Amino acid sequence: MIDRWRRFTDRSPRVIDALIVTVLIGNAVLAGFLTTAGPASPTPRWYELSLTAVGAVSLLWRRGYPRTVAAVAGATAVWAAGLGYLPSMLLIGPAMVALFSLAARTNRRTANSFAVMIIIVLVGVTLGSGQSQQSIILKTASPAALLLLPVALGTITRMGQEYVALLKWRAEHAELTREQEARGRVAEERMRIARDLHDVVAHHLALANAQAGTAAHIARTNPEQAREILGELSSTTSAALRELKATVGLLRNGDEAEAPTAPTPGLAQLPDLAESFASTGLHVEVETIGTPRPLDPGVDLTAFRIVQEALTNVKKHAVTEKARVRVAYTDDEIAVTVVDEADRQHPKTAGSSANSGFGLIGMRERANSVGGRLRAGRRPEGGFQVAADLPLRVRNPEPGTDADPAAGGRHFKGTGTEETA
Repeated sequence: MIDRWRRFTDRSPRVIDALIVTVLIGNAVLAGFLTTAGPASPTPRWYELSLTAVGAVSLLWRRGYPRTVAAVAGATAVWAAGLGYLPSMLLIGPAMVALFSLAARTNRRTANSFAVMIIIVLVGVTLGSGQSQQSIILKTASPAALLLLPVALGTITRMGQEYVALLKWRAEHAELTREQEARGRVAEERMRIARDLHDVVAHHLALANAQAGTAAHIARTNPEQAREILGELSSTTSAALRELKATVGLLRNGDEAEAPTAPTPGLAQLPDLAESFASTGLHVEVETIGTPRPLDPGVDLTAFRIVQEALTNVKKHAVTEKARVRVAYTDDEIAVTVVDEADRQHPKTAGSSANSGFGLIGMRERANSVGGRLRAGRRPEGGFQVAADLPLRVRNPEPGTDADPAAGGRHFKGTGTEETA
């Protein structure tokens, strides 16, 4: 019932205003009989009826001009009181409705100011009208209370509307925030998949290129070994296709066929990774220090990809036949180090690895994403070193550290000086 009435008032505000005006004019007829007794008779009743009707009709504009309507309704009530009529609820009804609308549509200070001004003038005119037979309470406290009550109700109504509007805004803001967070997570996932694709393609293409070059070089002098290398080349390209299929499979929709269920690469595959470089002429030595500890899947994949990218850079840029991978476990971290032993006097070695496009940037982003840090630089004794310190469990990067992207993405040379990629 209440909801139906509320919907009706929302749809037909003019009908409600007309009903209020009719009721108030009817009350004005009754108010004409409640005059103050005194030696002089009050003015004709049609005076009071006309004044009240003016105040009531002005309420038709209370939604658009609440201040003007409050002033008009208050003025008609004061005028009627000055003619000798008792300021009862029937007489000051238009002023009460006008003050309610003013408090509901403006601020508390404005509504209180209008109410106090009308009360002071109304009480003063009533006391000075010469009609002294009525109780002083009916002349002062009663009109003051009658005019303050709608102000309080209007203020409560306005605060309730503001609270509902605030709740609605919060709900809309929360929905917008959820959408933005969802888009951010999608963007992060796309970036992660892009890094995986880069690592897979760069690693396997580098190996395939090296194997094909070696086979072409020794095809005439040692055809048997060339055939073996070509067989390994086939295995390399097959592995690349499998990893690409697994990575791209993450982009499938839920209603499509299931993605391949191949295991996610991790440090357990380091021996296979090292062996894949053997056919290219790069001997990779893997050393494990400490007791291997269980890692988060994200940390395990990050460590593997960093080693993979670092070894690919060694093969592409460094003039060496040997590289070392060291994995050291501690209570709360894992340190992964990749070192090549290239001759520092060779012109291709001097900084070529440090400028290998987006390789270092991708490795650093991977380390940052799990709360770790990465250092890379030339070694004083020659060669290049990539070192990553990763937590056993994924954590947010600490502000101001190397792992914090806001810190500028710095890393350090083996000599201890800063170098920016």
